[in-house]
Amino acid sequence: MSAESTPEPGIPSDDNGTTGPDSGRGRRKPRARRRGLMIAAWTAAGVVVLGGTGLGYVYFKLNGNLKSVDIDQALGTDRPTKADNGSENILVLGSDTRSGSNKKLGGGTDDGSARSDTAMIIHVYQGHRRASVVSIPRDTLIDRPACTDPKGVTHDAARDVMFNSAYSTGGAACAVKTVESMSGVRMDHYLEVDFAGFQKLIDQLGGVRITTTKDIDDPDSHLRLKAGAHTLDGEQALGLVRTRHGVGDGSDLGRIQLQQAFVKALLDQVEHVGLLGNPKKLLDLADTATKAVTTDSSLGSVNSLMSFADGLKGIGASDMTMVTLPVRYDPADPNRVLVEQSKARLVWNALRTDTAIPKAATTGTATGEAAGVVTAS
Repeated sequence: MSAESTPEPGIPSDDNGTTGPDSGRGRRKPRARRRGLMIAAWTAAGVVVLGGTGLGYVYFKLNGNLKSVDIDQALGTDRPTKADNGSENILVLGSDTRSGSNKKLGGGTDDGSARSDTAMIIHVYQGHRRASVVSIPRDTLIDRPACTDPKGVTHDAARDVMFNSAYSTGGAACAVKTVESMSGVRMDHYLEVDFAGFQKLIDQLGGVRITTTKDIDDPDSHLRLKAGAHTLDGEQALGLVRTRHGVGDGSDLGRIQLQQAFVKALLDQVEHVGLLGNPKKLLDLADTATKAVTTDSSLGSVNSLMSFADGLKGIGASDMTMVTLPVRYDPADPNRVLVEQSKARLVWNALRTDTAIPKAATTGTATGEAAGVVTAS
């Protein structure tokens, strides 16, 4: 069960053979420049709404929606050094809490707990023209550092626990601390996406067009799709990014392959949504987006979040490299994976040095069996 984990594990070189985030700048397609990262698409809507209306209540409405966590205060100064070259690392989590409005989304028990169902590190290269995305499998066995949860309770360090347990143990700050401990890479920002908000955002965007090459049938995530072209509504999109039993080998690695394909399909479609001529749709989208995300405190205002999004809006699907953290299956439990440390070091070093992730980092690592099942329509 070994294979190359992504079809695009590196940033292409330019005509002179050099590599890096700004390579091939003169050959960029104009349409790609109008696309943006998913985060930028959601929040850029607010920029247009505010600029077009000039009504202060809109700003205060959106600002009041935002929730933030003071990661810097929680973690103190014992952290990896922040890069000084203009690159940024953003930890993005999707929470799989089963309480409240999320309970009916994808099944599960309303036990009040929450785990990081989806975890991605977005590395934005110097110049903010390219990005690499590193997905961390939730089933990865890791050593979690000691963490203090939001209630002030300290939890001792733990060995060989699932990665997603860091969030359920100590919340956002513990998730960030765990990623920084694993990687030695400073997380500059934190974004957490709520499932119910994600579903509503997709509906307000008019759905996402994809094509499936195989049938997908997963009663756990409420997703049933025949092979062919589809426009996914919010519930179906959420089912797709959460499904693991409906296609392939049923692994978390297969689910990551579907998630990465969906993100690229969404980015490809953003430019066609037609928001600029519809202020009401823009406001609704901005309202939902600001309710759906929790940020670190430095992004905890509309002005900060919009400024951040504006710096990312030139990054489209063709400007992104998406890989999965190099792992191998655990011989003792096929439902768990172990970090391939030597290959993972290649990934972390690339993020620290703001360079392309080398192909060697993902060659021969464990992968799921859902590659190519979903493509953009």
